[in-house]
Amino acid sequence: MGDVTRTPTNLTQGSQTRGGIGESTLRPDGTLKATGEFAYSSDLWHEDMLWGHTLRSPYAHAEIRSIDISEALQQAGVYAVLTYEDLPTEVKNYGLEIQDTPVLAHGRVRHHGEPVALVAADHPETARRAAAKIKVEYAELPVVTDEASATAPDAPLLHPGRDDHHSGHVTHPNIVHRQPIVRGDAEAARTRADVIVSGEYEVGMQDQAFLGPESGLAVPAEDGGVDLYIATQWLHSDLRQIAPVLGLPEEKVRMTLSGVGGAFGGREDLSMQIHACLLALRTGKPVKMVYNRFESFFGHVHRHPAKLWYEHGATRDGKLTHMKCRIVLDGGAYASASPAVVGNASSLSVGPYVIDDVEIEAIALYTNNPPCGAMRGFGAVQACFAYEAQMDRLAAELDLDPVEFRQLNAMSQGTVMPTGQPVDSPAPVAELLRRVKAMPLPPQKQWESAGESADVRALPGGLSNTTHGEGVVRGVGYAVGIKNVGFSEGFDDYSTARVRLEVVNGEPVATVHTAMAEVGQGGVTVHAQIARTELGVTQVTINPADTQVGSAGSTSASRQTYVTGGAVKNSCEAVREKVLEIGRRKFSTYHPAWATAELLLEGGKVVTDGGEVLADLVDVLEDAAIDLELEWRHRPTEPFDLHTGQGQGHVQYSFAAHRAVVEVDTELGLVKVIELACAQDVGKALNPLSVVGQIQGGTTQGLGLAVMEEIVVDPKTSRVRNPSFTDYLIPTILDTPTIPVDVLELADDHAPYGLRGIGEAPTLSSTPAVVAAIRQATGLALARVPVRPEHITGT
Repeated sequence: MGDVTRTPTNLTQGSQTRGGIGESTLRPDGTLKATGEFAYSSDLWHEDMLWGHTLRSPYAHAEIRSIDISEALQQAGVYAVLTYEDLPTEVKNYGLEIQDTPVLAHGRVRHHGEPVALVAADHPETARRAAAKIKVEYAELPVVTDEASATAPDAPLLHPGRDDHHSGHVTHPNIVHRQPIVRGDAEAARTRADVIVSGEYEVGMQDQAFLGPESGLAVPAEDGGVDLYIATQWLHSDLRQIAPVLGLPEEKVRMTLSGVGGAFGGREDLSMQIHACLLALRTGKPVKMVYNRFESFFGHVHRHPAKLWYEHGATRDGKLTHMKCRIVLDGGAYASASPAVVGNASSLSVGPYVIDDVEIEAIALYTNNPPCGAMRGFGAVQACFAYEAQMDRLAAELDLDPVEFRQLNAMSQGTVMPTGQPVDSPAPVAELLRRVKAMPLPPQKQWESAGESADVRALPGGLSNTTHGEGVVRGVGYAVGIKNVGFSEGFDDYSTARVRLEVVNGEPVATVHTAMAEVGQGGVTVHAQIARTELGVTQVTINPADTQVGSAGSTSASRQTYVTGGAVKNSCEAVREKVLEIGRRKFSTYHPAWATAELLLEGGKVVTDGGEVLADLVDVLEDAAIDLELEWRHRPTEPFDLHTGQGQGHVQYSFAAHRAVVEVDTELGLVKVIELACAQDVGKALNPLSVVGQIQGGTTQGLGLAVMEEIVVDPKTSRVRNPSFTDYLIPTILDTPTIPVDVLELADDHAPYGLRGIGEAPTLSSTPAVVAAIRQATGLALARVPVRPEHITGT
């Protein structure tokens, strides 16, 4: 893991309780997932259930002339076939922020794979065969593929007549959202620059590539409602979108989280939730839907591909003078999270550097490409690739060490962001760079072994045995990034936690109930640790997440440990005070310390702050049960000004730095990443083992974007060309390098326990670090990711 620097954090209640905050408590689902015994949502079963299937459009843009379902309905085993005309209410669209996504296509389709019809049958293959018998007459339309075709005077309007809260400030209806940021005078500052570099950069469309495809089970209820068991990231957001389409009050759509096989933003939007419920309510039977991997590529949003133009200036002594940039994000056919991605891309486009004079513009487009939305580090990932490439180019122009150049311009606590917001918590950018540079480098030519043989697994090309070391060159690259934590721009970001404390079989037991989606990040483990710390108990039960408790928001934006962890802490503190109130009433008459001392719960006992044991917690509670459900909010944010971009838009920032060591076969263009060292400030490591796992996971996703992962979309038809893990490559264990992690803990005084959201930051800087290392090895500019062999060989 590398060195771990820890700063003191005020942990008073239950600090001696085993399994509390700061310990590497093992996850309860870890062994089950490692052995394949964990129950995912695709494992759900109901005795008399039907199977649902979705018919999807083979075209990216087409008019729907007619739909004939008669032959599909005649197939034995088919219970229902639904089209747009069968939707039960006037609400026929949904969406995270802008309700522009049809439940089923009507009139025309806007992207390859858009849902057109639904089938419910007694067997999944029967449903698929029936769907193939649905006859849809399409008339293809011209496709919108990029900014030029989206904003041309004669461009087809993908959402004619749109009227949403972003439509009034964009220059063309095919622009989802635009956010400028202007601070200082970039043009005037430009005259002070001794060196100016500009560049155009491109980031490909990345898939979340989660383990478990979309799946769920909808069960019709006797009260006319429906129970939905689903893998998702945000139960209450799903509920808000589902209920109006079904024509049901929210209390009749009961949702329970089922086993989630990863998410990374791809489950923030709806996939089959409404479809399964519609089929269940139509047939009166439980309906299960499970996407195969091919369908999953069409069933969720992806990372926005981006084109970025940057200009930086610097003085001869290495101080940055100004920055200008323009970022164009391809949002695809529907809005999804595009407005928030634009906000992040623009407000974080400067990176973790001090630049007083900036001129920034970011936009997201409507096109006929696949819809894009949330993916780990959204907006910030694309910007980081570009601004870190610029830092390397400036350092080279100035003949300065690239790490020292970054440190010279690194932000720190008190730095004012381009939005005018001061950074009011530790921002140890220079220190993270120092730490990651100081890590020992891996030995040269690791593939060499005894005799003349070579361990080809350590070489570019791996087991393909393309080289034994000839033509292989090493490169080292650095990068650092900044990511916001939590929902921003005035969003009411809160969470709810219900905590119950009672005596069960003679032992105090705490029960924690939240709607937090456990998607693999380990939140359920942390919630138990918080309850043990705050209530001083050993036994903690975590109830399944559902909509019978208040919203926990989305498991995204690195926010859950901060916000839902904060809610659990808040509720535990309130429960603790109730316990102590009961104790004071019971015992203060004959034990004066109860009336005057600072009392703690520790190890199942009530103790004074001096360690004197006053009573067993069991004796205080007796038959009483304390049950409280409370909301918790972090400090408020505000929207960015639509003209200047100024505003207190973010809650917290996180920082990570990487050093990549690569070896490149320059003749074949093959890359082997040997090591990706990371240094990251986490504020407080609530569970150090999980923290390192999160950092290593995010680092690996950044590696994938750097050298292999891209959804390839045909530029003429906007059809997806590689919707499978055969053709869409993700890192395997053979591609994943050594990832040493140096964890720095500088507490944020505004956050629970001083913690800092960590999951996304390492995804930012790992990608540009890898590409910087490839550039050093090859001498090539490499302005696009992923880097392909032909980019290196020129063939």
